[in-house]
Amino acid sequence: MKSENTLKTSLLFVALILAAPLFSQVQTFEWQGTQRQYLVKTPSINRETMPVLYFLHGLGDNITRLDNEFHFQQVADVYQWVVVVPQALNEGYGTMWNAGLMASNTDDSGFLMALLDALSEQYPINLDSVFFTGFSMGGFMTHRMAIEHGDRITACAPVSGLITNAMANLTPMAPVKMLHIHGTTDPVVGYDGGSQYFGMNLGLGVDAILDYWKNANGCTEEPVIDTFPDLKNDGLRFVRYTYEGNTELQHIKVIGGTHNWYMSEDQYDIGYLTEIHKFFVGDGGGNVGLVEPEQKAIRLWPNPTSGHFTIEVETATDIEVMDVQGRCVCKYTLKPGANQMDLGELTEGLYFIKGENRLATKLLLTK
Repeated sequence: MKSENTLKTSLLFVALILAAPLFSQVQTFEWQGTQRQYLVKTPSINRETMPVLYFLHGLGDNITRLDNEFHFQQVADVYQWVVVVPQALNEGYGTMWNAGLMASNTDDSGFLMALLDALSEQYPINLDSVFFTGFSMGGFMTHRMAIEHGDRITACAPVSGLITNAMANLTPMAPVKMLHIHGTTDPVVGYDGGSQYFGMNLGLGVDAILDYWKNANGCTEEPVIDTFPDLKNDGLRFVRYTYEGNTELQHIKVIGGTHNWYMSEDQYDIGYLTEIHKFFVGDGGGNVGLVEPEQKAIRLWPNPTSGHFTIEVETATDIEVMDVQGRCVCKYTLKPGANQMDLGELTEGLYFIKGENRLATKLLLTK
């Protein structure tokens, strides 16, 4: 399932993407007698062990087009994570995950975990840091993975995808840290579980999904509610609901949001992937478990950037910008609060920004 505008021309678009060539970077993995395709992106600078992020595409999509949109190599470089982008099979409706919505014998759930086992033999993957996200049908499948493999998955973030009625009857294998993101005016995968576009019920509505995971995760009934600053003229309001408990549950309600992945923090008040990463690592700033209490990371956005970005610090501090060889290329003094930066004169690539008593924060410059 794609964005609202794309779906208006879905038949033509699906035909085009199914015909699109998959380039040499696509790898294959045999599962149940079928060669399954996937992309894997690793950081340019590897750590001893790295988390792994699965990104699941929507109905009719392919992983090459998705990579062209999301630039997964940049994601891997910025987060220092292994990024895995698997391809669903064509089930007669275009490429489609078996998330329990339609009758299918395809064991996508088993495939995704078998692929994880195989990749963990090839790459230094930290199997205690396994994350899943996906859009639309990929969001449906992300819920299924959480339900069936919560004993192996650390956290999930389905976007514009529901728990199907078939999956709703199952008891989750284990509690899973969960962030559900959904637009209130989504005509394709409705907030209430219906679909204006398909004219059918697709699964549980968002309120019922939150009840499902509150029960599974041992969360409180009433959430803590906070609203993201409304700074952009995007016609949207982003509200976060946090349910505390044994295993955290969050919901970002996108008031006025349609069937889209809101990506650019230059255009919207938040970027989905940025908020998902913050949720996965647990501190709202992207470095839980990696930062000692006396050391704080510098908060900056957007990242990647073409050069213009914002750095926020609590107190005045001096910073150094270093290249991947550890050479200082420039220095700045930051004032408390938000500081507007311009590094557009530097060549594109990965840089590290380090301040006094702070860990280095990665910055990826693109042109």
